[in-house]
Amino acid sequence: MTTRPAARLIGEGRAGWGAMLAALVSGGVAALGQAPFDLWFLTPAGLACLIALVLPAQGLWRVARLMWLGGAGYFAVALVWIVQPFLVDAGRHGWMAPFALILLAGGLALFWGAAGYGAARLGGSRGGRAVALVLLLALGGLLRSYLFTGFPWALPGHAWIATPALQLAAFIGPHGLNLLVWALAALLALGLRQAVGAAVLLALLWGTGAWMQAQPVPARDQPMTVRLIQPNAAQHLKWQRDMVPVFFDRQIALTRAPGDPAPDLIVWPETAIAWSLNSAGPALRQIALASGGAPVILGANRREGDRVFNAAVALDAQGEVTQIYDKYHLVPFGEYMPFGDRLARLGLFGLASGGIGFSPGPGPQVWDLGGAGKVLPLICYEMIFPNDLRAAPRRPDWVLQLTNDAWFGSFSGPYQHLAQARLRAVEQGLPVLRSANTGVSAAITARGQVVASLPLNRQGALDVALPGALPPTFYARTGDLPAAILLLAGLVLVALRGHRRGAISR
Repeated sequence: MTTRPAARLIGEGRAGWGAMLAALVSGGVAALGQAPFDLWFLTPAGLACLIALVLPAQGLWRVARLMWLGGAGYFAVALVWIVQPFLVDAGRHGWMAPFALILLAGGLALFWGAAGYGAARLGGSRGGRAVALVLLLALGGLLRSYLFTGFPWALPGHAWIATPALQLAAFIGPHGLNLLVWALAALLALGLRQAVGAAVLLALLWGTGAWMQAQPVPARDQPMTVRLIQPNAAQHLKWQRDMVPVFFDRQIALTRAPGDPAPDLIVWPETAIAWSLNSAGPALRQIALASGGAPVILGANRREGDRVFNAAVALDAQGEVTQIYDKYHLVPFGEYMPFGDRLARLGLFGLASGGIGFSPGPGPQVWDLGGAGKVLPLICYEMIFPNDLRAAPRRPDWVLQLTNDAWFGSFSGPYQHLAQARLRAVEQGLPVLRSANTGVSAAITARGQVVASLPLNRQGALDVALPGALPPTFYARTGDLPAAILLLAGLVLVALRGHRRGAISR
């Protein structure tokens, strides 16, 4: 008499494990839409498989578990580069690498799990659950872009960066793109009739984006050539005493490289010199001499009393500092440690802080460089936050990113960072130039197109004509507020509809 229930339990267990494995794999496949793979079609396809698993699932926690597993698979593949910073000094930090990936992937997947739980509660019918799931997942992406200083890396909507649909970011921003990819996946998951709607949606996105991409970008009133320096200083060698002069001399040689025409501005990457700005006078004068009179922007650390800043500075023809910007959106666990005072007593500091811990600057600045126009300087990680660009005190003519992507390794991290710079350019309607220590240094138009670049892990100097800007985009004027209102209003309607259905059934 007990064999039939036992057999049923065994069968349900196998089906449960199969569904969980399928959810994990579906998430991992969806991540292949991210750079450097750029297999954009696998993102809605993988997410559609995940949603198809979730829609018939019974029980709030079963739905939440499946969605969490899908998110864990997705983030484990998309963010595999997170192990690289711990391998720079593998003897000290290498043991942390797998835990960093597991904890980050599992932690970010909680947003997906919470969306699954909420959708199971809100959506009564299959279609209602799908709508609620799409809205909650898009809202979760928005929330993780702001909570705990934010981490909007590897949004599923970033898969559109490799397609003409990227251009829609000028209107709907990153979270509008994220909503669209989830909506497309849900339509595919719901069946053949809805799949036709998905095809129509995709055609509209593609066609509109292609038309926008084909529109010309105005040229600058005053042409300007910028030289981007990429020294390719490996992170594990960058601060070694015997290598410091090697990398400095390499940048000096690249600065002197002949160009036709000669550059109007020269840019070195983040932390381009090993000396604190406070004691770097001789080095700055040597840089100015090598520049042939062109102003130079470079990254350096500087001190004010007990505080240390990761800074970008502008030098004049004599090597005098004319502008200083201190990075204000610091990398948690990289440039500072949360609860740093307590952890410092245990000897725990950020990986990239050299055992000192950085202090945040006061906020975004726009430099007036005269003939070079007004520029918004950003340092590394700040480029992934569209709200950091919108927080500038005035609209710049262009955006400059100094970065050291050597921390991100040589596989996916640097390419995903570059992709997000392209997204920021489209969102704001502004050209972006980036000087990266190991690459990819690039010039990006206001349409998000990379018009010149230096490959990863190669030293060189790249002379680029600064592209022109577009008028302020809708997203540049409004930010994420319209997306937040749309998502919340949609969820209210879904909840009200579910409440009415429940009242009728009673």
